[in-house]
Amino acid sequence: MASFYRRIGSIAVLAAILAAVTLFGCSLLDGRGLQVLAPGIRLQPGLEIPLAIDDHDENKNGVPDALDLVAGARMEVKRGTSYDAGYYASHPPEGRGACTDVIWRAFREAGYDLKKMVDDDIRAAPEAYGSTGSRPDPNIDFRRVSNLAVFFKRHAQELTTEVRPGDQENLANWQPGDIVLFGPPYEHIGIISDKRRSDGVPLLIHNAGPRAAEGDYLLHWPSRITHHFRYQGPSPPAAGGN
Repeated sequence: MASFYRRIGSIAVLAAILAAVTLFGCSLLDGRGLQVLAPGIRLQPGLEIPLAIDDHDENKNGVPDALDLVAGARMEVKRGTSYDAGYYASHPPEGRGACTDVIWRAFREAGYDLKKMVDDDIRAAPEAYGSTGSRPDPNIDFRRVSNLAVFFKRHAQELTTEVRPGDQENLANWQPGDIVLFGPPYEHIGIISDKRRSDGVPLLIHNAGPRAAEGDYLLHWPSRITHHFRYQGPSPPAAGGN
């Protein structure tokens, strides 16, 4: 009987992972044999990386967007947002969400409605979004990693995906508020923190379950980094599918 319940538990974990990948392209890793996502973090003074962020302030609160994005993402950690790969009509309830929900909530803190921005962009250039463009679903489109990759390719600056610990020149490319996407088999998205390890590698704010977290995950996610974006304010609508 005990082995039966253990098997049921394993099936439930796998189902949660598959549901997250199917809905969002956003992976849930709970540490049960897949990946340890809490390596030791050394935050003592170390390599100095200059802050180099755009001064655009969408919500006019006196704080640059990049730092508002960090603050908004960190609020997910502070409120202990639980991982939830469920399908909702529009937004999931506060306190629940997947990796992509960290992103739109961070943008909300900076004064942006990312859902509207993505929905409008899908309508403006459906061919750029593949099957989503031909069959849009506003309840979920803004919460899919693949759609966010397209949106940020069209409206954000794309930067290096290489991370070299201890290399000041390389690490200066990784700034607070940057958006990072990871590819298969564990597709994922997160926001670069304003905190760094002693060798200059930044921490990542994300939600991979069981709750949103900020930690030393950038080089420890089990999939490679595929995109690194920096959003610096509204851009004119892009035409076509580029």
